[in-house]
Amino acid sequence: MNIKNITLSALLLVSGTIFAQDTTKTAANLLKPQIKISYLDSIKSTFRRDAVASCVDSLWMKELTNLDLFDNLSADIKNINLDQKVDYELPTELLKARLKEMDAKSPFNIEWNQGLENIIKSFLKNRKKSYERLMAISEYYFPMFEESLARQNVPLEIKYLAIVESALNPKAVSRVGATGLWQFMYQTGKQYNLNIDSYVDERSDPQKASDAAAQYMSNMYKIFGDWDLVLASYNSGPGNVAKAIRRSGGQQNFWNIRKNLPKETQGYVPAFLATMYIYTYHKEHGIVPNRAIIKHFATDTIMIKQQITFKQLSDLLDVPVAQLQLLNPSYKMNVIPYYTNVSHFLRLPAEKIAMFASNEDKVYAYVTHENEKRERPFIDRIRLNTSRDSTAIASADSTMTPRSRTKYHTVRRGDNLSEISSRYGVTVSDIKRWNRLKSNNAPLGRKLRIVVSENEAIAANVKKEPKLAAAKEEKTVAASQREPKAAESTETPEFYTVQKGDNLSTIAKKYGVTIAELKDWNNMEDTNVLLDTKLKINRKAVEDLKEESAGMTPTYYVVQKGDNLGAIAKKNGVTVAQLQEWNNMTDSNVQLGSKLTIMKIESDDNQVAARVKKENAIRQSHYLVKKGDSLFTIAQKYPGVTVSDIKKWNGISGNNLRPGMKLKING
Repeated sequence: MNIKNITLSALLLVSGTIFAQDTTKTAANLLKPQIKISYLDSIKSTFRRDAVASCVDSLWMKELTNLDLFDNLSADIKNINLDQKVDYELPTELLKARLKEMDAKSPFNIEWNQGLENIIKSFLKNRKKSYERLMAISEYYFPMFEESLARQNVPLEIKYLAIVESALNPKAVSRVGATGLWQFMYQTGKQYNLNIDSYVDERSDPQKASDAAAQYMSNMYKIFGDWDLVLASYNSGPGNVAKAIRRSGGQQNFWNIRKNLPKETQGYVPAFLATMYIYTYHKEHGIVPNRAIIKHFATDTIMIKQQITFKQLSDLLDVPVAQLQLLNPSYKMNVIPYYTNVSHFLRLPAEKIAMFASNEDKVYAYVTHENEKRERPFIDRIRLNTSRDSTAIASADSTMTPRSRTKYHTVRRGDNLSEISSRYGVTVSDIKRWNRLKSNNAPLGRKLRIVVSENEAIAANVKKEPKLAAAKEEKTVAASQREPKAAESTETPEFYTVQKGDNLSTIAKKYGVTIAELKDWNNMEDTNVLLDTKLKINRKAVEDLKEESAGMTPTYYVVQKGDNLGAIAKKNGVTVAQLQEWNNMTDSNVQLGSKLTIMKIESDDNQVAARVKKENAIRQSHYLVKKGDSLFTIAQKYPGVTVSDIKKWNGISGNNLRPGMKLKING
């Protein structure tokens, strides 16, 4: 009996523990915040994925795009002294035997001479590490070079020339502007059909540049009939080689005409032959090549059907931008353009090509989505407004016309933005934008501005009367239409020209708006303003702000020791966002002793007193303009008076005032 009771107690204890764990997990799941995914993540979540091979290691990608090898090798070739002996353990007889073996397998004239021995020993002594790195990079490029050379029946050994030319860096640019793996000059590139424009430079395209280089070599061989001279002409141009031949009395061996060639070319062919030797006998000299993580045959291309950026591809396919630059070096601005008459191709690792091809429609859908977010030129906005105006004109004969009207809602206890938005048929985001609210809380006692759309009845037809009556009617209609036009004009923006010493904070303070609003109205990303630029000021928003603040009075709080913005907000029964808004603050920092403005909602008695004060102020029917006055500062002196009121009462169209002007205030 005791055993039975003990067993039952144990089972109850275990089941209770399990139930408690399940309950905890369920509660944790319920409390876990729901994370909204972006459009990019939603697109990627639907991708069909193939088996993903390893991406190119970031260090190796850096190695492939490193320009130090190019700079160092270029300096060596330009400055090397072929007549200076180098102390290195390589017997001359052994070197002669190896060069003879190479000559038997190559169409080049590979014969021993002291200058060639000196440069081989110099590279072995000073450039061992460089060649270990170059051998890794050549694993990617050499198969491509060999394919292009074989197609033109050019010796495959020419592939070593790209090492001498660019140290296998497709982004290499010489001091005279030669570009790419094969260092084509601009005119030569154009001559061999390499496209060069703002987006694309095919001199940096490994495949197309290799084809052009092979074609050039083939053409030069038809002229000189000697591959050594072809190499010399590739560096200095066929004209300089022809001059060197004439100056050498018609001799046509590179070593015989070398002294009559430009200085850089004198070391060029020996550097090529020395590179060929090191690649052939690297094991004998203890050179251990680094290994390439990705080979050219592990990549593939796909034609692009819409302009796309490397950033968009990187986000979609999880391929680093550096890798895209490495595989597609001909695109200068990290953008693959789309031309109707020219095809452009994207090169990717094979498994990424499969992902792209499987989800091509989704890739272009994302690109379209991103492009639609791009800011359009101002001319488009003009066209848009024109089309809206023409639509309004076309519908002038209709009996009902939609018009926007502004209403105000005073927030009462228990109100929230969701209920208010439902009541007026608008969205919460609109209410926040109209009232510059930073959070979803409805501030108690605040008058919220609500813009609603209502239909207004308009007479469809006007009965024709005699000319005199018609003329009177036209005047009456014109008079009745003046007021709406004046009202509409208040919605058009005015512009402020930035003066010397201005900054965004002082301009915002001058107009009684926030820095964030100024940035929003002018599509600004930062707070920098340039002298004499024009800033758009939404006059309607400024006036609405004054109307909203009509029932509020400013008070001031002096920052004490130990204060922070949160504590000050709590002490005064307001939010941090409101404090920042009222004081044009861009952050939460406050300085000791500084004075902060705090708006307080007036009681009914205070509002009556304010109205009396307003009426007394309005009785002061004129104001004499002083130096430094502006319409805005004058309007602030008279509660309830707006800039547009002063303009209307005084027939002013612009914002310019002259000291001594007498302005009507009471209409």
